[in-house]
Amino acid sequence: MNPSLELNRANWDDRAPLHAASPGYEVERFVQSATHLSEVVRFDLPRLGDIQGLKTLHLQCHIGTDTLSLARLGAQVSGLDFSPASLAQARLLAARCGTDIDYVEADVYRASDVLPKASYDLIYTGIGALCWLPDIQRWAQNVAALLKPGGRLFLREGHPMLWTLDETHADRLQVDFPYFEHEAPLIFHSDQTYVESEHRLAQTETHSWNRGLGEIITALLEQGMQLTALVEHPSIPWEALPGQMLKGADGEWRLAERPERLPLSYTLQARKG
Repeated sequence: MNPSLELNRANWDDRAPLHAASPGYEVERFVQSATHLSEVVRFDLPRLGDIQGLKTLHLQCHIGTDTLSLARLGAQVSGLDFSPASLAQARLLAARCGTDIDYVEADVYRASDVLPKASYDLIYTGIGALCWLPDIQRWAQNVAALLKPGGRLFLREGHPMLWTLDETHADRLQVDFPYFEHEAPLIFHSDQTYVESEHRLAQTETHSWNRGLGEIITALLEQGMQLTALVEHPSIPWEALPGQMLKGADGEWRLAERPERLPLSYTLQARKG
């Protein structure tokens, strides 16, 4: 595995139990209510459509709350993640909810090696995933290899323009980081994760990458995928720019002032030809 991915895996192993215990992931609510869906998947519903019976793969599934939500919508779903600690939490949640979900441990670049090729009707990737991958071409290759002919990719992700901003500037939108894909990772150090927790991370270093919308779309087109939808959103599910955002009733965060200035996320859909 790429050394950066190894380092990130250690960080996500550290995060997993904190996320499972946090109010933000609503684990106990999933257990208590058989109809509860994650806020992320609820946001996706108007574009996701009817997925009843679809053989579905959730890439970079983390602790499985979105995966479970897809299963509750009727999908025959599997989840893949590189973090064994995250998958332990995902399997525990599925068991507590009495839901049959197959979880596989591997990084995205090995997905088509460990899973059956050309066998999925739907590949779902939730928000906050692509930034952990160094090479968008290899991601697109795996997506195309795993989808059946006519199968669909559904991706909602943080907007590349958002990732260029330095969130430490609470008084302005400050572009400081790359928009286009870059070989060297952006290196950050923090002992905190993005959910409420009294605990601190032991594995504090992370490596991340950005790439533009054009690079993502082109990577898919070069694999024979056909772009079917692209929607940019003025909202995102967490306070990405502290001090500059307000949370709406839908759980999404938007710029408090002139939200039309900046796309914060996007939904991309593509089909395999």
